[in-house]
Amino acid sequence: MWAGLALLTTLAGPVPPFQLVAMAFAIPGAASLALSIVRGEGLRPFRQKPVVWALGIYGLFGYHFAYFVALSSAPPVEAGLIAYLSPLLIVLFSALLPGERLRWYHLAGALTGLAGTALVVTDGGRVAFKAEHALGYAAAFVCALVWSSYSVLSRRFGEVPTSAVGGFCMVTAILAALSHLMLETTIWPAGGAWLAILALGVGPIGLAFFTWDVGMKRGDIQALGGLFYVAPLGSTALLILFGKGEASWAIGGATALIVGGAALAAIDVLRRQPGAQP
Repeated sequence: MWAGLALLTTLAGPVPPFQLVAMAFAIPGAASLALSIVRGEGLRPFRQKPVVWALGIYGLFGYHFAYFVALSSAPPVEAGLIAYLSPLLIVLFSALLPGERLRWYHLAGALTGLAGTALVVTDGGRVAFKAEHALGYAAAFVCALVWSSYSVLSRRFGEVPTSAVGGFCMVTAILAALSHLMLETTIWPAGGAWLAILALGVGPIGLAFFTWDVGMKRGDIQALGGLFYVAPLGSTALLILFGKGEASWAIGGATALIVGGAALAAIDVLRRQPGAQP
């Protein structure tokens, strides 16, 4: 689902970033609330401790706010590369969790995936980091730090139902709307752009966050960290498929690196016997 983020954002047209985030996050937020009411649960899934709400808002809104600051203050290639340190940090931070062990192949897989992502983002070209973009680079690193720490800390709150993510989405939509009103000029989508925004709210800025929550709480964190790097590769493939990008040798090399890195990071899962408990 996250692989479709770039394509759908492109199809959404010139809608300002925070306005787009507000519109897209309002969809899963409203849908989650409606589903909870239909099930007879009311607001029960959203009655969580303040620390749970703080973590959810920190992860969803904090990441997107830092991401847009990064893109507005630094070239997108360099900012994107720094932001994609998050899977590597997820693998590293997982070692701090009870019962988790970081092995050499987890780290090797994450680093290999990062190398593949560098090829995808730069298309094999050079990357130039300049001092005048220091704020953007710092914001991009905050992106990586926020998403990785939010993801790993979610494991410590395994008792919190995934449906609570709907509340985080709604608050993120409200905070993004306020940011939009303070920082941007409203531009309403036209025609098919509405469908693109609906698709964003259902997939990359909707179900993706709910399934990620399940994965972080119940899955193999090191494997998920390595598999995360499939997202930028899939994103580039979709852009090429829809005529918004071009294939190159760098994409082929990145495919090998990312798939190989994901396999390394997920080696424990691949070795596990069918039906065995994780």
